[in-house]
Amino acid sequence: MVDSDKIRVLIVDDIAETRENLRKLLQFEKDVEVIGVARSGREAIEQSRESKPDVVLMDINMPDMDGITATEMIRRNNTITQIVILSVQGDPNYMRRAMLAGARDFLTKPPAIDELTGAIRRAGKMARDERVKVGMRLPAAGDGGSAVSSLVSQGKIITVYSPKGGAGVTTLAVNLAMTLRNEDTYVAIIDGDLQFGDVAVFLNEQSKTSVVDLGARADELDPEFVDEVMITHAASGVKILSAPDRPEEAESINGEQFAKVLKYLRQMFAYIIIDTDSALNDITLSALDSSDLVILLTTQEIPAIKNCRLFLDLANAMKLDRRRILFVMNRFDKRIGITPEKVGESFKQPIATVLPFDERVVIPSVNRGVPFMLGDRTKPISKGFLSLAEAIRQRLVELSTVPETADANNGKKFAKR
Repeated sequence: MVDSDKIRVLIVDDIAETRENLRKLLQFEKDVEVIGVARSGREAIEQSRESKPDVVLMDINMPDMDGITATEMIRRNNTITQIVILSVQGDPNYMRRAMLAGARDFLTKPPAIDELTGAIRRAGKMARDERVKVGMRLPAAGDGGSAVSSLVSQGKIITVYSPKGGAGVTTLAVNLAMTLRNEDTYVAIIDGDLQFGDVAVFLNEQSKTSVVDLGARADELDPEFVDEVMITHAASGVKILSAPDRPEEAESINGEQFAKVLKYLRQMFAYIIIDTDSALNDITLSALDSSDLVILLTTQEIPAIKNCRLFLDLANAMKLDRRRILFVMNRFDKRIGITPEKVGESFKQPIATVLPFDERVVIPSVNRGVPFMLGDRTKPISKGFLSLAEAIRQRLVELSTVPETADANNGKKFAKR
C-alpha cells in the first residue's frame, strides 16, 4: 500500500554524495517519503513518468541534460508533479528560466533543512491539489515506479587544446578527468596526441592496445571490444584510451575513424576528455569538430598568448561558435603583469578559469604518475580545478538552452575540405 498522506519525493543529481545527503536530510520528516533517486535529467524524466512523484528535487547542472530542460519535459508530460530546482548558482537568470520551465521553487545549494522542507511541503500541497482536480491515483506497489531507467544518454566530449606546446594540456586533461569522475559519472580520457602522447605515463599505466585498435573497427564497435581495448585507472575508475606505442602507428587511423570512435563512446560515458597535440592535424581537427566544449589553454607567456589569438581568429573564420570555447589560463603567477582580465578583454573571449602556478604540487604529481586531484583538494590548484569543473557544467547547461537556429554553425567547423 502507498501512504497517500506522505509527500512522495524524487531526488535528481548526478553526484551520489549529494543525493545521499538530501535523502538523509529528509529521512526524519514524517510527512515526506523519498521514493527514488535519478542520476541524470533523462533518468528523471523516465522515473517521473513511471512513479509520478509529488515533488522532484532537481539539480540544474548535469552532464546529459540540464535540470531546466528536464523540468520542462516533466511538466509537459505531467502537470501534477511539482519541481523544486537546486543550484550552486543563485543567478536571477537561472531562477527566471526555471520558473518559465514550470519549476515551483528555486533553492541555492546546500539548502538549510527548514528551507528545503518548506519548499517541499509547498510544492507537495500543490501536487495534491492538482491530483484531486484530475482524480489521478497514486501508483501502487508493483507498478514499476521504482524501476531505474536504462535509457542511454549522450555523453559530452570536452577537448583540451593549446596551439602552443608545453602549456600543460595533458596535466589539465588528466586532472580534469579525475575531477569529473564520481561513483555515478563515468569518465573516459583519450590520448589524441597519437605520436608522442603521455596520458598513460601521467597515470602510471601501460597498455598494449590503443585508439588505433578501435579506429580499425570504427564501423563495428561493441561494448565488450571497447572494454578490452581501454584500460581502467585503478585509483579512480577513469577509463583510458592510450596513444599507440610506436609513433609510426599514428598513420593507421584517420580523422573520420576517430570521429566514429568518439560518437560511439558518447553512449558509454558521461564525459569524454580528449588530450590533443598542438598541431592542427587530422585527429585534432576531428576532436575539435566532435566536441561539445573546447578548453583553450594559455599561459602568461607571450608566444602562448599569440598562438591562442591565432586560433581564435581561425575559429571566427571557420564559424566555430565561440560560446563552445572555454578559455583557461594555466600556471598563473600574480607577480607577472599579464593578467587574465587583460588577455580576455584583448581577445574578446573572457578567461573562464585561472589555474595557479604551483610546481611543488604539479611536478611531483607528474613524476609519480599520480594526479594531484586524487589527493588533497584544499590546495589552491585543486580548488582551481573544482572551479573549472563547475564552469564546464554551467557552460554546458547554457549551451543546451540555446535555440537550434542560434547554434546553426555547430557542425563540421574545422574539417578539411
